Amino acid sequence: MQEWKEMLELAEKWALEAGKEQTARAEKPMEMSSKSAAIDLVTEMDVWTESFLTENIRRHYPDHLMKTEESGAYEGNSPYEWVIDPIDGTVNYARGLPFYCISIGIRYEGETVAGLVYAPKLDEMFEAVKGEGAWLNGNRIHISETKRLDEAVVGSGFPYDKGTTEDNNLPHVQQVVPRLGGFRRTGSAALDLCYVACARLDASWEIKLHDWDVEAGLLLVREAGGRTKVSEEEKGLYALAAAPGIYTELEALIKR
Repeated sequence: MQEWKEMLELAEKWALEAGKEQTARAEKPMEMSSKSAAIDLVTEMDVWTESFLTENIRRHYPDHLMKTEESGAYEGNSPYEWVIDPIDGTVNYARGLPFYCISIGIRYEGETVAGLVYAPKLDEMFEAVKGEGAWLNGNRIHISETKRLDEAVVGSGFPYDKGTTEDNNLPHVQQVVPRLGGFRRTGSAALDLCYVACARLDASWEIKLHDWDVEAGLLLVREAGGRTKVSEEEKGLYALAAAPGIYTELEALIKR
């Protein structure tokens, strides 16, 4: 466990450095391109941040595996694997909205044991170590105690192919939202999970995600006392995170 903490301390240092550069570059024109859809963007800072993080990991842990959004998989000979999203919420970043973050999860023998999510513009560092709890800027965080859906504020999002497929989360939103107290869409799955962990949201769910979107955030929710569900589907991951008091009812409504 001490090793996990030491790795997380290094990850925090690197995330702070990368976040400072992201904030500085956001004020200047930047190169960007599209991936799977016109709104599925990658900026030069996505590429720079990923390179910065992977180079530092390689320097300190040359045998560790890595899985990253922009470059894919890096092979290694170790039980450890780093799962990295250099900017979750790239559209927000490109548009000048503050809801974007760096997400770093650390696996040991396939299990997530440590992770952080850092939102540079908001200067918020969420961190968790398995069995040690979850933290925001050094303060312990806990899940919401909400027990009623009509009092709950819940987050979600939509996949990039929402205009070309019926499996676009809209049916779930239509089923769930009328029963909620409130609904929010930040544009960052990783931040939504952090907000569940610190009780800003009572739950969140999303479809067609990837490991790097949720690796750290799901650990944060669990360590803060929440319940999570992740299932691998044909076009990505379905992830649900919620306060224990509304988890069962919300899961039944979504029906994935």
